[in-house]
Amino acid sequence: MPGAPAVVAPAPVRVARAATVTATLVLIALGLAWEVWLAPTGRGTLAVKVLPLALALPGLWRHRLYTFRWLSLLVWLYVLEGLVRATSDRGLSAPLAALEVALALLVFCATAFYIRQRLAAATPAPRQP
Repeated sequence: MPGAPAVVAPAPVRVARAATVTATLVLIALGLAWEVWLAPTGRGTLAVKVLPLALALPGLWRHRLYTFRWLSLLVWLYVLEGLVRATSDRGLSAPLAALEVALALLVFCATAFYIRQRLAAATPAPRQP
């Protein structure tokens, strides 16, 4: 709403959102660099795998709780892919896969922390008798 004061999120919520957005951007950059330049498989068509992460960015930027929730579930696909490729691929692809696992776990932890903080901030304090 124009002219309305902006609602300021508590510090833990802002930190969690910043961590989530940063880790997601780095995971997107890693996925693109990995599949297009560093260790491409085929014609680089696997770079499409970062599209769902890119679709989450506007919702993350706008503090949409729904986006944080589905991203926390989606990111497990990246953990799974990274674990499979870290144990089966050779060369540069194996450490890239391990980095993907670490980044995906960071995204999950940051989104889980964000969700907990948002829900805790929205819950009214219990009434004292």
